[in-house]
Amino acid sequence: MPTQVFSTGRRPTSDHRLEQMISISVVIITFNEERNLARCLDSVMDVADELIIVDSNSTDGTTAIAARYNAKVIQQPFMGYGQQKNFATQRAANNWVLSLDADEELTPKLKQSIQEVKNGPKHNVYEMPRITSYCGQWIKHCGWYPDRQTRLYDRTKGSWQEKKVHEYWRANNENDTKGLLTGDLLHYSFTTISGHIQKIEKYSELAAIAAVADGKNASFLKVAMYPKWRFITDYIIKLGFLDGYYGYIICRLASYAAFLKYAKIRAYNKDKR
Repeated sequence: MPTQVFSTGRRPTSDHRLEQMISISVVIITFNEERNLARCLDSVMDVADELIIVDSNSTDGTTAIAARYNAKVIQQPFMGYGQQKNFATQRAANNWVLSLDADEELTPKLKQSIQEVKNGPKHNVYEMPRITSYCGQWIKHCGWYPDRQTRLYDRTKGSWQEKKVHEYWRANNENDTKGLLTGDLLHYSFTTISGHIQKIEKYSELAAIAAVADGKNASFLKVAMYPKWRFITDYIIKLGFLDGYYGYIICRLASYAAFLKYAKIRAYNKDKR
């Protein structure tokens, strides 16, 4: 297993404007990620000047793998994705941070694109296209690709915001523009259909609770009709059929997820009354 000693200082330069050379801290939040972590760390070795792992008391070999890569491991009970990512970002020695999930991997083209940013960033934050592996197949349609993700940023220019379902990066200056990197971020998310269904149950619950808390409701018509429209949109308009069998499964489950979300919103509103 490769090891590397990281330097955390900025490279010397006579120009301290946005175009200066930068160093990057890679930060990853983990919990029981021994199946994924080594692949992720292998992919960042060429661009990382520091590795930070914020772990939520894993019970498997996650921290041992991190130690083999000379990563700095910090234990922090899980506080929510946005808070956890902010905590990890604040522990970095460098202002520029590449924030990844353990089940993600940089492609060579993406690494080259990040290296170009290191030579002189033109933006304060960058997105990258993400492609997801579903039961071993890369999904290129269904509304899943390109799934642009904010992953590389100057931490002094914004912060992660917590939502019930998905966290997001918010810039301090609303007029800041985002750069778009080339090359895909590989996402090894769904290894089984059962795992996908379990995730749907979890996220539909969180989304419904958040919607009701915001005063939203769902009509019977929405419960009955929106899931059908969602399937047509993903499978036909967004070309999910081109992803074959798993494209069909994904679009059917997206329809099911919409049904669960709106059915729960309607039910929980009735419970409130």
